[in-house]
Amino acid sequence: MDDLSGAAKPPEGAPEGHSQGSPSGAHTGPAALDPDEAARTSEPSELLSLKSGDSFLVADPQGDVLGAADGFFHEDTRILSRLRLLIGGKPPSRLSFGLTRDNSAFTFHGANLALPPMGGRATPRGVIHVERKRCLWNDRMFERVRLTNFGLDEVMLPIAFEYDADFRDMFEVRGLKRAERGTRRPVELNGRHVTFAYEGLDGAERRGVLGFSEPPWRMSERRAEFMLTLAPDQRFDLYLEVSPFGCDIPNRESFILALKAARDAVHHRRNRGAAIVCPDGAFGAWIEQSRDDVAVLTTDLPTGPYPYAGIPWFSTTFGRDGIITAWQLLWLDPGLAKGVLTFLAENQATETSAFRDSQPGKIMHEARRGEMAVLKEIPFGHYYGGVDTTPLFVALAGAYFQRTGDAELIRRLWPALTAAIGWLERNGDSNGDGFIDYARGADTGLANQGWKDSEDSVFHADGRFPKGPVALVEVQGYAFAAWKAMATLAEALGEPGAEAWRTRAEAIRAAVEDRFWMQDQGFYAIALDGDGQPCEPHTSNPGHLLFVGLPSPERAAAVIRRLTSAEFDSGWGVRTLAQGQARYNPMSYHNGSVWPHDTAIVLAGLSNYGEREGVARILGDMFDVGRSFDMRMPELMCGFAREPGERPIAYPVACLPQAWAAGSAFMMLQACLGLSIDGRRYEVRLVRPALPKGVDELSIRGLRIGDACVDIRVQRLGDSIAVTPKQDGGPAVAVVLEG
Repeated sequence: MDDLSGAAKPPEGAPEGHSQGSPSGAHTGPAALDPDEAARTSEPSELLSLKSGDSFLVADPQGDVLGAADGFFHEDTRILSRLRLLIGGKPPSRLSFGLTRDNSAFTFHGANLALPPMGGRATPRGVIHVERKRCLWNDRMFERVRLTNFGLDEVMLPIAFEYDADFRDMFEVRGLKRAERGTRRPVELNGRHVTFAYEGLDGAERRGVLGFSEPPWRMSERRAEFMLTLAPDQRFDLYLEVSPFGCDIPNRESFILALKAARDAVHHRRNRGAAIVCPDGAFGAWIEQSRDDVAVLTTDLPTGPYPYAGIPWFSTTFGRDGIITAWQLLWLDPGLAKGVLTFLAENQATETSAFRDSQPGKIMHEARRGEMAVLKEIPFGHYYGGVDTTPLFVALAGAYFQRTGDAELIRRLWPALTAAIGWLERNGDSNGDGFIDYARGADTGLANQGWKDSEDSVFHADGRFPKGPVALVEVQGYAFAAWKAMATLAEALGEPGAEAWRTRAEAIRAAVEDRFWMQDQGFYAIALDGDGQPCEPHTSNPGHLLFVGLPSPERAAAVIRRLTSAEFDSGWGVRTLAQGQARYNPMSYHNGSVWPHDTAIVLAGLSNYGEREGVARILGDMFDVGRSFDMRMPELMCGFAREPGERPIAYPVACLPQAWAAGSAFMMLQACLGLSIDGRRYEVRLVRPALPKGVDELSIRGLRIGDACVDIRVQRLGDSIAVTPKQDGGPAVAVVLEG
């Protein structure tokens, strides 16, 4: 994700995601845990997130928001920076916490600490059960605080909520400093509601409204207090709502409706497209959790569904992430790719701006809606500083057409596709050497503009950073795929230019083989610098060339041997940089870490060239990663070698959930099955399919191809794999097994 060269990265120790919630949604812990200490010592990875549309909430295991990297954010502004529950002046002790498996709701279970004498009686600890259940729906937070007295005596129970709203822009929370800020309006108190308001320097008013179902006994600008009396076995429910717009009096009915609506929305998004069913409970749970994670990050925009990149820092539309996630799910749910392509076409650049790194035809890298973006204090309102997004957009359109045969959408997209390919031909090659390269237009933009966008991710063999402009090897592969796609699409639509685009594709293939291939090392350089000199470190990037089918079979075989060697294969996936190379650091962001989406693309590339054993083995390893993170795929993890009996080492500020990490499970499984779909021919082809170790059977149910629908069962029978299709009605689908 975006590396802002230190300026807007998360502050040291600040989290980029939430804890690895278990499939059951519960974390267990000692009931006697001192909550004050827990609040001070919680790991960043223990933050948990909920999302709805353009709003998301990040809170700690208690359900509290304390104002570090947590909070309730709406359209990139933090409208609630503090929300803390106190029982008798202290947070409750922790029993368990977690998200539901479908990410639709959060639940905390706790108990009171000893309460001071009130009315002559002291209340011992562990008598009052505290449950906090919350969800986000329609850009609002709905919460129920349930208090139950399991003691023998009546209890006078003082509870309080601390709250605040700082209206910090997302990039301020990430660490950027601003010379000036807007004006906070006086806090408004209205019986059950407290309203925070802020007038930004952009002239817009932003609000955060907190409401309670019962009027507090005492209420101030930062605190609401309630005094309850609970008889033995008595239960009391208090409802809260937080909204950027205002809210009615919270109540049980609105809470129940929101909880159901949030759950139904996730299930609706998850059930789009075909389903994968596996009798193996663990593997099936991993697949289901991955599908749920993609579903919760997907927002239904007017242009169709779009997977937001990740929570918390990247809960917005990213071009590259959206394209890769859609490609990962393309074989199961082409509707996601349709939504991504349509949105990106509508937001394609039409003007030249050094500040936004935009030129006509270029595809968007990122969009933001906060105050700093509106004021152009940062370039990310609509930012186009990704060199790979434009060719990936065209290549995805080609893959979508291959999968679906949907010529109607391609014809609607044709002006955007020709503009994008025009950018490649007019502006993509600033050096005039035939390669697609990049150099940021302004110092506010991203220094490195491939997917490895951290400051130190591209370098020479001796560790020196290259002179720009830089031509990345995988970007040339994406351009090759884009030109091939345009040739195919032009022929299908009867448009001119097919032969010229096919010639361009073959020309860049030959140029990559000539200039990037390092004969003495049997591998491809990661990049060419501005002088045309190769950056020689061995990275995972050439695996992306395999994904698009650019290398010759002989060179592909050499790359496959290297990528599946111990220098790259950590036992937990493919490292971004091989051991022994300059700048190798398994704890770094891009120089030796393991990214699941990158590993998935590498495995898809291996599969293209017929490799199955290595694909199945590494898929099994990635499944083990999922099991280690409670069935969820983190954005990345450290690249230390696997040790017997030990878990993978987490990267401390990884997003979780993260869209292309969750989607990686489906691309890896497709690679393992050797599965491809030709929508125009109504054909599904499985070439030498394999299953990972321990998985003996799975089914693909409801696989739609045009107007047809087919189920496919894949079974291990001894040393062979059997494929059994089943179809009820509709045009006949040919399911072909090769090998």
